Amino acid sequence: MTEEKKQKVPHSVILENRKSFTATGVSNVDSFDEQTIVAYTDLGELVVKGSGLHINRLNIETGELTLTGEVDSLTYTQGRQSGGMLSRLFR
Repeated sequence: MTEEKKQKVPHSVILENRKSFTATGVSNVDSFDEQTIVAYTDLGELVVKGSGLHINRLNIETGELTLTGEVDSLTYTQGRQSGGMLSRLFR
């Protein structure tokens, strides 16, 4: 069985009235609750903060993430972190 490389999906963010959020190019969601959603993109880790956040749809195959709630901030880190949550705990 041959290993296929994932094709990079262009990354875009659409925020409508701070209530409806759509992002493309999402490769994974690390954690989420009503105040914070941490998603990985090819351009870095994306942290969405707000209140009443709810993931409506996450499709890793197409790279699409949609959520609703009151969005207060969007923050990117420099590049994608590897190793997940444990590697961040033991820095």
